Amino acid sequence: MTLTFQDFHHHPVELLQRLIRFDTTNPPGNEKDSVLFLERLLSRAGLKTILLARDPNRPNLIARLEGAGRAAPLLLYGHLDVVTTSQQKWQVEPFAGICKDGYVWGRGALDMKGGVVMMVSALLRLVQREQRAAGDIVLTLVSDEEAGGDQGAKFLVEQYPEHFADIQFALGEFGAFSLPAGKQRIYPIMVAEKQICWMRAVIRGPAGHGSLPMRFGAVSRLADMLRQLNNGRLPVHIIPLVRQMVNTMAEVWPLPKRVIIKSLLRPAITDRVLRLLGENGNSFDALLHNTVNATVLRAGETINVIPSEVHVRLDGRLLPGFRPEHMLVELGKLIGKDVELELERYDACPDHPNMGLFPLLADILVEMDSAAVPAPMLLPGTTDGRHFSRLGIQTYGFLPMKLPDDFSFFKLIHAADERIPSTALDFGTEAIHRALVRYPG
Repeated sequence: MTLTFQDFHHHPVELLQRLIRFDTTNPPGNEKDSVLFLERLLSRAGLKTILLARDPNRPNLIARLEGAGRAAPLLLYGHLDVVTTSQQKWQVEPFAGICKDGYVWGRGALDMKGGVVMMVSALLRLVQREQRAAGDIVLTLVSDEEAGGDQGAKFLVEQYPEHFADIQFALGEFGAFSLPAGKQRIYPIMVAEKQICWMRAVIRGPAGHGSLPMRFGAVSRLADMLRQLNNGRLPVHIIPLVRQMVNTMAEVWPLPKRVIIKSLLRPAITDRVLRLLGENGNSFDALLHNTVNATVLRAGETINVIPSEVHVRLDGRLLPGFRPEHMLVELGKLIGKDVELELERYDACPDHPNMGLFPLLADILVEMDSAAVPAPMLLPGTTDGRHFSRLGIQTYGFLPMKLPDDFSFFKLIHAADERIPSTALDFGTEAIHRALVRYPG
């Protein structure tokens, strides 16, 4: 069956299947065919479209639906690139877009072609029902999010900021998925994210011949540094957003779990409570600390020469309100002053979120699920929201999904057998459509 734009707002599942079949693995990306497909779909629906690209094979699409002029424009944005499936064992072919057992399977089903489909389908529903939003709706579909956004959102923000003039709020990834909590469901809406703070560590020591014992050389000192990173934590910080998030989530749980979760907000015992929670505390750990992981190591070049230098790339993530100098001081105290640290990249994010649109989004979730408990969320990772924030735009991670209680959402992101329930896709489309109709609340 050949579907037109008039059909896709009724059939978000079929639209997602079509998008998954474009292999946009990044690198290299090659998002062009998927972008052109959506550009044709949206332009035929009457939206004004423009393609902007640094690399012709990696274009970005901006589509604008004119509103009534009673409110500032609203930005919807998502990315079309996906991560690799290499060395993963899938039950299905990851780019076949198979619908099985009530799920759409494939790379990007959750991150984030499924979200793109919700946005596109909600916009088409607006057009088909001849509804007019209070302000223009600016849909921006970008390349390259999974590799930092240099070809996508960052490029648009730096080179074409005029397309986002007067925009204050945006809906994007990543949030508003349900988490079971007894008889209720928590829907965390992302309102802030941690900041990228990538560093390089250099460890030096004497060089030597590989045949002779070497004690306390650069490589052995590397082992000491990795051990300190593994066994230690940076200091506890309770920022206001995380306090609100944890308190909201804790109120859903019965005693004694409520008391345990709230005790995370007492810095003197936070780390002890995290150890007590074990794996169940992992989701909170990164929200209560600045974090660092060693990800890339480079040392010797030949097997018989003991290297005098070891270089380690460190993926650091800062809480809102902190700066690279805070990271360098905290990390230096943990791993010792003998390790040389230098900053590679810092992507800043706002210190405090603008919560102006949160009540509207929360109300929509409660309307659609009487068991919903919306909560503001700090995302431990990063999204393209950090780029748009440079233009003063507040992103809400709002890709609503009412999920089965046993659905392993976090375990399927970037993993084998990524999939989304068909009902969740319909739920998200309707929730975003309601947000467009009622914006700005």
